[in-house]
Formats: sequence, C-alpha cells, structure tokens
Amino acid sequence: MTSTDAERAWGALLRVHARLVPTLDRALQAGAGLSLAWYDVLLELSSAGGRLRMSELGERVVLSRTRVSRIVDELAAAGLVVREANPDDGRSSFALLTEEGRRRFRDAARVYRAGIAREIGGRLDPSAQRALAETLERLLDD
Repeated sequence: MTSTDAERAWGALLRVHARLVPTLDRALQAGAGLSLAWYDVLLELSSAGGRLRMSELGERVVLSRTRVSRIVDELAAAGLVVREANPDDGRSSFALLTEEGRRRFRDAARVYRAGIAREIGGRLDPSAQRALAETLERLLDD
C-alpha cells in the first residue's frame, strides 16, 4: 500500500522527533548537567516569569502530569525550584524558579539552542527552516 503525503509527513515528523530528543538530551547532560525533561520544566517556568501552578505547568510541558510532579521534586531537591502552597486553594501548589534555577536554565539554554542550530540549522538553509516552522505552526492553529 502506498503512503499518502500526509502519512509520509507524519512518519518523518515522528522519526525526526525520536532522533533529535535523545541527541539534545545528551548535549544538555554533557554541556549543562541537566536532562531534557528538567530543561523543559525550567523553560516553561522561565517563560512564565518564574512561577506557575503545578496544573498549568503540567499543561505546558511535553511530559505526563505525574512525571512533571516527579521532575519538580527532583528540581526542588537540586535547589532549582521550590514548591509553594497556593494560599487560595489548599489542593494546589506553585512551582517557583530559584535564582540558581534561573542561572542553570540560562547556561542550559545556550547548549540547547546550539544543539537546535546544529541539528536543524546545520541541515536546512534559512528559507527551508522558515518554511518548516511556518508549516508546523499551521498544524498548531486552532
């Protein structure tokens, strides 16, 4: 059976993701001492100004909510985030980026961005990068 272009595109997207995630994870571990999962949580906290409700964090990251809670616990043990009870809702809590977390995130961001530049920017010319970004962003439009 012949695959449609849509099926080919989906398959290629999955294969690229499966190849790049471990590549970026190894680069982050070697260059910044952080896993990609840790980086993802720190990225979302940083993008949100350093503080998110755990439920909001769970919606933003590409990890399961259970995994997010475990990652936040690991980050807290490493001094990169703290958990804070929500005074308005005793059932929820916030994750807050510490100063050390901000510093480690900035250091890791350099490694992460260099990895993206190498793995995508080094393989596609600027017009192909732009076209790919615009195409994938259209898939995200609601």
